[in-house]
Amino acid sequence: MLGYRITDWDDAYENGGNIPDGTRWPAAWVEPAQQMRTALAVEGRARLDLAYGAGERNRLDLFLPEGTPRGLVVYVHGGFWLRLDKSFWSHLATGPLADGHAVAMPSYTLCPAIRIGGIVREIAAAIETAAGLVAGELRLIGHSAGGQLVSRMVSEPSPLSAETLARIRHVLSLSGLHDLRPLMHTAMNERLHIDEAEAIAESPALLRPVEGTRLTCWAGAMERAEFLRQNALLANIWTGLGATTATVVEPNRHHFDIVDGLADPEHPLTGTLLSP
Repeated sequence: MLGYRITDWDDAYENGGNIPDGTRWPAAWVEPAQQMRTALAVEGRARLDLAYGAGERNRLDLFLPEGTPRGLVVYVHGGFWLRLDKSFWSHLATGPLADGHAVAMPSYTLCPAIRIGGIVREIAAAIETAAGLVAGELRLIGHSAGGQLVSRMVSEPSPLSAETLARIRHVLSLSGLHDLRPLMHTAMNERLHIDEAEAIAESPALLRPVEGTRLTCWAGAMERAEFLRQNALLANIWTGLGATTATVVEPNRHHFDIVDGLADPEHPLTGTLLSP
């Protein structure tokens, strides 16, 4: 019997070079996102670049449905805490907006100008700000590094207020990174500066869930093995710690197109996120 051991940690977490035509992204998201912002702005349903903190990137976009919102979805982007911003994802608000939910999309300060623990605090501030603008239940969804950030919101100790925590109905981590320790072996850690203490403090898989947490971990079947492992890991551990969890592996999806379901009001990803 042969064992499995990772010897190339950079390749294990490399998406673009291991996905056919992977260089299309993130540029492929730019035009549909811009079209969405423009259309919603014309309709008076986009509040752009709202400040939630003092930092240059402490800004969020808030997209509003027709009529009074049923609740709020907060989408947190990925990029290994090193790249991208809120402007790439606006079109992903389509599904929740069609169901009557407002959608907030924050940017945040990127490493190495900040540590991951600092980003966690920024996202908490963004959620608190957005929650103050829209009443009702909260649903959090984050992609890749964003999956770590949203699941960290419902990890003990949570950076959110008790009032805001009580409003969270569902957290969905999309191709999330839930254990930061393996990333310490990658070249990108020269900019992330993750050490053992931070990995332990900020890895949801090493923390306990907030009481009453409902979590879905969702990834594509064509993901790198490490992302599939990380996807299963958190749901497995938190099931044993009292959370309500689900694990989904969506066929024929990879790390980049896994987000596309949010742009479709009828897609199971949108339905799962917004389910009662």
